[in-house]
Amino acid sequence: MSITGSPDAVSNILSTIASAMVTLTTLVLTVTTVAVQLAMGQFSPRIVRALLQDRSSQLAYGLSASTFTFAILALREVNAVDGSAVPGLTVLVAYALMLSSIAALFLYIHHSGNALRAAGLIDLVGDHLREQLNRKYPAMAPPPARPGVVASPEPGLVVDLDHPALVAAASEAGCALEMVPLMGDFVPADAPLFRVNGDPDRLDHTRVAGLVVLAAERTHGDDPAYGFRKLVDIAERGLAQPFTDPTTAVMVIDRLHDCLRHLATRDFPAGRNRDGGGEVRLIERTLDWDGYVRLAFDGASVRATTSRRTPSAGTEIPPPGGAHRPTRHDRRAVRPLHDHPRAGGAPPTPPSACSTNRPEP
Repeated sequence: MSITGSPDAVSNILSTIASAMVTLTTLVLTVTTVAVQLAMGQFSPRIVRALLQDRSSQLAYGLSASTFTFAILALREVNAVDGSAVPGLTVLVAYALMLSSIAALFLYIHHSGNALRAAGLIDLVGDHLREQLNRKYPAMAPPPARPGVVASPEPGLVVDLDHPALVAAASEAGCALEMVPLMGDFVPADAPLFRVNGDPDRLDHTRVAGLVVLAAERTHGDDPAYGFRKLVDIAERGLAQPFTDPTTAVMVIDRLHDCLRHLATRDFPAGRNRDGGGEVRLIERTLDWDGYVRLAFDGASVRATTSRRTPSAGTEIPPPGGAHRPTRHDRRAVRPLHDHPRAGGAPPTPPSACSTNRPEP
């Protein structure tokens, strides 16, 4: 009686659970429908099958429907009992199912939010494809060993490195590690992560591979190029046909301009990590100034050639072959490379809205 409550209280609780589960099941199905519609509109209508076969979605609405059914049957059993007795075990199971359904709802909302990302949908289809390939074309033998290469154990994007541990591992083995992918690059399974310069026999390949963090999506933790990439994506969407939005492209280029000027006076790391004795143990591929400028403006400038508007303060771009007089917004863009104190003596070039020259500090 103290745990389950009186018959009247149990009857009211079970009625509330049953009605709440109907609402909960409707909510889960609505979220699934929205996810399917977004995936069909933004990616491909053929991705629907993969979403409908998602085990997390099936568990969520299956648990909600089963809780509703059990609550209805338990309510019938409570009403059938004479006197003050209640079916204790049945009521406790109904309570447990109710709590499980609430927990499953929060987990499902989190899962749906991740699944609606581009990386989530791509991973969903890609994982299913890998399973089909492994089932239809089973591996006859393990891949051949490559002593001079540290291979990736799984596919993913490089999002972080444990620099001190990598330097220590290379120092203990008496070799140097040269990282193959750039930070933020995708690495297929069994693809090279590092090349080993020196004797690779003393190097623990499994340990070294575990010091590289791979994820399904890039992050801002140690990857400033990702911020440039996202701004360029917004600019390209603003210049895409038929929904051209030059104002958005102007705002993005202003931010890119500001970030490049902020970067112009900074020293770029050489990508060489040394141990306590001064020996180079880890070599990374890093972006230099030209790399950041090309990343910031190449994509948007190519997209702008298909638009009648330039991404600068609403100035009209004339048709191909026509002359374009630089505006005030053009003149406050990135300054030529030779103006920078660390640059060489390159001949001056006129600044433009999409210049690849270095800004004045």
